[in-house]
Amino acid sequence: MANEKVKKEIAHYQVAEELGGLEILNADYEKQTFSRHSHEGYTIGVIERGAQHFYRSGGNHTAPQDSIILINADDIHSGHSATDGGWGYKAMYPLPEQLESLSRELSCGQVGAPYFAEPVVYDPELANQLRLVFTMLDQSDNRLLRETLVYGVLVKLMCKHSKTRYTDGAISKVQKPLYLIKEFLDDFPQADVSLEDLSRLSNLSAYHLVRSFQKAFGLPPHSYQIQSRLRMARKLLKQGHSLSDTAQETGFHDQSHLHRHFKKAMGITPGQYLKLF
Repeated sequence: MANEKVKKEIAHYQVAEELGGLEILNADYEKQTFSRHSHEGYTIGVIERGAQHFYRSGGNHTAPQDSIILINADDIHSGHSATDGGWGYKAMYPLPEQLESLSRELSCGQVGAPYFAEPVVYDPELANQLRLVFTMLDQSDNRLLRETLVYGVLVKLMCKHSKTRYTDGAISKVQKPLYLIKEFLDDFPQADVSLEDLSRLSNLSAYHLVRSFQKAFGLPPHSYQIQSRLRMARKLLKQGHSLSDTAQETGFHDQSHLHRHFKKAMGITPGQYLKLF
């Protein structure tokens, strides 16, 4: 478990065994500001005190105490306090494949990984069930109880507040150059690539590339590259790579550069994250 305390900033990060590994965050922030970023997994959180203001799905939202925050995997989002005293929340980050495995057993019409249309929902009963799950994952060593609660609350959440996101999978001729750039940044996040390089790769002008890429994916190319680098960094840290090697392998200038961006996206430092694994 990781622990950070600076003034009133507290973040406990842990990895539960359920679903093959489920990342959990219990945080109490006063000044923390999350830059726009994304996660491989969903964010499912309960506001315990105060309120959080955040960006998701092209708009800004406020989650008050006792509400549930729902952010889909790969959704660009941010976060900061909506009140003077900060905010506290508990969150889990299940991966799409973890929720998809549960959806196969559902009887409420779900197919595949769920899509949560509403960034904030007020459901007191479900919020209390989520709190119980977080408490048991932290305090109980009864595997049957823990697994039963995790499965039960996620199934109920999907049945009540998600839908299947149908897409035809087709990429238009106009979109293809943008997806080519996205695929390159995902596959080679560590590459020291210039805007001119990406323009040649996509056959788009630099101005059109930046403008269209941000409209399509929520971030300009350089910011998206940082998110791809952070994803790679988390994978390397999970495998036990050192902080210095991780910073070098992922294209960050140095450890402090990795530290700054990691903290703004994850709420904890890469050193704390490394200790979990």
